Amino acid sequence: MSYTADISRSTPTCFLFVIDQSGSMDEILDSGESKAEFVANVLNKTLYQLVIRSTRADGVRNYFDVGVIAYGGAGVGSGFRGALNSGIIHPLSEIEANVLRVDEKHKKVSDGAGGLVEVSVKFPVWFEAVNEGGTPMCEAMHKVAEVLVEWCDAHPGSYPPTIIHVTDGQSTDGDPSRIADGLKQIATQDGTCLLFNLHIDRTSGSAVLFPATERGLPDSYSKMLYRMSSVFPPHLVAAAKAKGHEVEEDSRFFGYKANIEEIVDFFEIGTQAANLR
Repeated sequence: MSYTADISRSTPTCFLFVIDQSGSMDEILDSGESKAEFVANVLNKTLYQLVIRSTRADGVRNYFDVGVIAYGGAGVGSGFRGALNSGIIHPLSEIEANVLRVDEKHKKVSDGAGGLVEVSVKFPVWFEAVNEGGTPMCEAMHKVAEVLVEWCDAHPGSYPPTIIHVTDGQSTDGDPSRIADGLKQIATQDGTCLLFNLHIDRTSGSAVLFPATERGLPDSYSKMLYRMSSVFPPHLVAAAKAKGHEVEEDSRFFGYKANIEEIVDFFEIGTQAANLR
């Protein structure tokens, strides 16, 4: 295990988000949004935060290549629409330059006098909520492998790619675990790809986040997702602990039956970047 390479414009790293868009993602969460809508909002916010973190006086610096693979009733392909739909992975400056649209949202903030005032905020959208059909997870993982073999060959000295996979159900096209094992062998000189799996659910109070063992997981499916997930990278431990999560040496970057708070934390911790230059 290495994961020590500097992240720079000459040696960017890659974040690849893999999002389940099957029919069951229409289930409503406690926020009043469907799973698909909530995940889309969190992903769009994450993309925006990556842009902000990479913006300097001379513009957006390409510290990160970013991609989205969506899978569901429409098959497997780029989760982007518009100009970005031509490929899976793009430099961050291309992401910033090709917003699908900008929505206006309202939120309440402090008025400085102990009260709240509603303000309007602009919310860039790159990824839209969709929920239909089955869950072709194996096909999606094959696509991930295809894309990342090519990326790693082109970036041998870079910090290896991070895959953030979000699903709410079981694969409908076979067992993805063997493909996931292969994914975790794809590597740069700095280490193998990191695969983070998040299972989401609307049930409150039953979430399991970053477990160090599969004991206590409720069924064979949750144990499979656990085994598919990478061991928690050491440089992300502090970020997880800062959010109140217990992380052990053998913890996996895996969440099961995650609700709203866990989904947000998973994305925020998973996209922390060490050694940014």
